[in-house]
Amino acid sequence: MAFVQLADGELHYQLDGPDNAPVLVLSNSLGTDLHMWDIQIPAFTKHFRVLRFDTRGHGKSLVTEGPYSIEQLGRDVLALLDALHIQRAHFCGLSMGGLIGQWLGINAGERLHKLVVCNTAAKISDSSVWNPRIETVLRDGQAAMVALRDASIARWFTPDFAAAHPDQAKLITDMLAATSPQGYAANCAAVRDADFRDQLSAIEAPTLVVSGTEDAVTPPSGGHFIQERVRGAEYAEFHAAHLSNVQAGPAFSERVVAFLLADQNI
Repeated sequence: MAFVQLADGELHYQLDGPDNAPVLVLSNSLGTDLHMWDIQIPAFTKHFRVLRFDTRGHGKSLVTEGPYSIEQLGRDVLALLDALHIQRAHFCGLSMGGLIGQWLGINAGERLHKLVVCNTAAKISDSSVWNPRIETVLRDGQAAMVALRDASIARWFTPDFAAAHPDQAKLITDMLAATSPQGYAANCAAVRDADFRDQLSAIEAPTLVVSGTEDAVTPPSGGHFIQERVRGAEYAEFHAAHLSNVQAGPAFSERVVAFLLADQNI
């Protein structure tokens, strides 16, 4: 296992793919870890040096006192790139990872080649959704994480996919049950407080926005909102709920690779 030392703890990461290939950073959703991208690795590593990491509060990365902010999580990504001597990279993030991608595009665009934001929005829900969840998780701890896992299948996957691929759905949702309650609650606050609706026009990196047709958490309307405000942004939509990278699998990977390889000037 590989770790980068941040000022307040260790960030867990994994590198796959050819050493001399362009770097593609993958950023996980709330309540998962870097293994949510496992299905993409065979396709992505044909063309890229893939850098995955567990967002602060998740997986094997540091869990510090919350609340967190998307800026804080974005600066963790920059610290990771700096520690690995990576000046510029492609970035692909899903849900919370998509919020991190938006922050990077707005505030650190010079570090990006291209940006992919998936199943996300410029603002995801509001305090009426997040505050009760934060309160419950901090009060009930791991029991609350198990309850969230059981409820997440319906949010993360369409019923037909969950029925046809129960083992795959369980593999992903078990990540949620294993997440630190403190870290999860702190990240919920980061998502709650993020609002990039008035800043999207500052993104200059070539951008692809991906949505899931059946995504009730971040509906396609949120993806269209981003696409319409980022100059030249492309849009793709798959039959999927919230985790389109898992449910759409090969089609998702193919679309992302095609976007990243188009008009290469890196």
